[in-house]
Amino acid sequence: MTPTAPRPSSPARLAALLRPAGCALAATLLLAGCSRNAEPPAAPAAANHYAAVARGRVDIEGGLLALAMPREGTLASVAVHEGETVKQGQLLAALDTRPAQLAVDAAQAQLEQAQAQLKLLDIKQAAAKQRAQRLAAAAAAGAGDGQSADDAREASQQLDAERGADQAALAMAAQKLAEAKYELAQRSLHAPFDAVVVHVAAQPGASVSPTAGPLFTLLPNKPRIVRAELNESFIAAVQPGMRADVVANDDAENGHWSAHVLRIGQVYGPATLENDPQIRANARTVECVLAFDQPEQQLRIGQRVIVRFLPDGKR
Repeated sequence: MTPTAPRPSSPARLAALLRPAGCALAATLLLAGCSRNAEPPAAPAAANHYAAVARGRVDIEGGLLALAMPREGTLASVAVHEGETVKQGQLLAALDTRPAQLAVDAAQAQLEQAQAQLKLLDIKQAAAKQRAQRLAAAAAAGAGDGQSADDAREASQQLDAERGADQAALAMAAQKLAEAKYELAQRSLHAPFDAVVVHVAAQPGASVSPTAGPLFTLLPNKPRIVRAELNESFIAAVQPGMRADVVANDDAENGHWSAHVLRIGQVYGPATLENDPQIRANARTVECVLAFDQPEQQLRIGQRVIVRFLPDGKR
């Protein structure tokens, strides 16, 4: 009978089982550590080719223009549509002008009445002056009494005073007519300059007022600019006149434009264009405004871009 070999104790068996697993785990950790050591360090925000990099958006000086009716009333007509190009002075919309037109007609009639009154007074004044001169000459020659000459001279002077009052009434009537015409003009809204109609929030028959919000949003025909958010760590590296590359969506294949720095702001603000909420909450930026070297009217307002500032004016 073959003798049975003694069985190892439970702790010995457990150690024997865990030894291969421990070796495998150690090998895995060693490989992972080597892999991390082999990775290159993360690239800085501004590559060696650029003095600074910033996020930005396309805009125009002054931004979009929101227009509301200067007076309240009922819209009688809307003369333009979204996407339409308008010229300076072109009619956009008009209110019901009948009440304002009645006020203009009344002021015009009052002015004409004052003009007729002054004309009639001028005729009376000329006759009174002539009579006073004749009576004064007769009194001097002994052919008339002095009282009549004095009465005629006093009547002429009184007409002079009345003429001054009528002239003031005429000026007031002209002022009222100008005011009525101005109020009539305020019932119409015109384009202040050449622009593209971006948004229309008006339709005939609607009641509007200056406090009800804009009826039209216009994109003025002005050169595009870029408003970049320059991180505080890059402020010293950027100067007015510095050259820059503007790239659409951080991809040169989608768009690539040359620009230069117009001005750098003096006030810190939040990073509104940063995608990471944590960075957006903690970063401090200064607005940097750039102008394109060539007109870029195809760029859309609000389009996000990446601005790469070139050191020493290099391209």
